[in-house]
Amino acid sequence: MKGVILAGGLGSRLHPLTKITNKHLLPIYDRPMIYYPIEALINAGIDDILIVTGGNNAGDFLRLLENGNGFGLKHMNYTYQKGEGGIAEALSLAEYFAGGDKICVVLGDNIIEKNIIKEVAAYKKQKSGARIILKEVPDPQRFGVPVFDGESIIKIEEKPVTPKSQYAVTGIYMYDNDVFKIAKTLKPSDRGELEITDVNNRYIEEGKMSWGILEGWWSDAGTFESLLKVGNLVIKTGANNIQQ
Repeated sequence: MKGVILAGGLGSRLHPLTKITNKHLLPIYDRPMIYYPIEALINAGIDDILIVTGGNNAGDFLRLLENGNGFGLKHMNYTYQKGEGGIAEALSLAEYFAGGDKICVVLGDNIIEKNIIKEVAAYKKQKSGARIILKEVPDPQRFGVPVFDGESIIKIEEKPVTPKSQYAVTGIYMYDNDVFKIAKTLKPSDRGELEITDVNNRYIEEGKMSWGILEGWWSDAGTFESLLKVGNLVIKTGANNIQQ
């Protein structure tokens, strides 16, 4: 199983901080933001990792992370996304890297307290399809929200005004190789982007989606409020990391 970290985009919600650097290189307490998703993958036993970056400061990732030796990796892979075509478009750039293997995708601004070891192990036992990780939140309308029928998810609604559950779909996804075929059939949303929710709904429609619940806290760090919030959470409770 391989890991893909999506760390492109222009980070416009964090201007002017992101006028001079990529959002995912901003600090979360004592480490750059990008360290956290790398550590989440490595802690789950995934050490073949691709970083999808973009914008005007993509070279800074190479200067910071080099070849991944600081994380105990033999090699770090990189690719470049032009513009802001959405998460699903960024993911499509990982097709050659995946090489037919299953992948675990982590959004570069998602920070978790604990780990995804249990969820990755569950997906490895799954013959095909996809798996998403959910977290109960007080403001699900900010995220993709699963709609349940008993224990099954029948749909994911993107940022619904009236959420049908209190769960958010976290930015951690696991897919088989069909994800790249699905991404190629998507049409841009009203935002002009290829949406990851559309990918997940396709798996749901085909009856090939499983799900689990994330342990510990989870937050994105894409706004000034969430950047401050997650930094304070790391200070207060810590976030799983590997020795640098």
